[in-house]
Amino acid sequence: MARDVPPKSILVGPSRIAGHCGTESTRVDQFQIPLATGVTETLVRGVSIHKLPNVVDSRGSLSFGEANAQIPFEIHGYFLVFGVPSSEIRGEHAHKTLHQFLLCVSGSCHVVADDGKSRQEFTLAHPTIGLYLPPLIWAAQYRYSKDAVLLVLTSAPYDAGDYIRDYSEFLRAIAK
Repeated sequence: MARDVPPKSILVGPSRIAGHCGTESTRVDQFQIPLATGVTETLVRGVSIHKLPNVVDSRGSLSFGEANAQIPFEIHGYFLVFGVPSSEIRGEHAHKTLHQFLLCVSGSCHVVADDGKSRQEFTLAHPTIGLYLPPLIWAAQYRYSKDAVLLVLTSAPYDAGDYIRDYSEFLRAIAK
């Protein structure tokens, strides 16, 4: 139904989102950031891309992140999103106080971040690339690959009262 479609979405076919209007698109695994670790600011206020360490030797690859170092907050929780049909959308909300750090540890997914003025789309497709979402950023995740596993690190335990689930309410909250 049309009321289930996220703001500024572009639909194709009976019910598949193909993109978002007014959204700068960035494939994060090809983003112009140094091969070395580091942080890159985005077009969306407070949102940043984090290139995590990648240690490769004959035994394989290892990547890591530490709270208050590569991950810009103390971690108090996490959740995994997986087995998402490609036509489904996750997220579609903002948080009042919660910080999140997203890593697609397998496969790929698209993330749209929106601060009410700027909106940017990211494709997370490598486990050494994280996306930091501060409070009061509207976010949606979609176009999950069949093998996608999205790890979300959080700055606090789950609190239903921290969610802003209506985009109009989100715009009012950031206008304060």
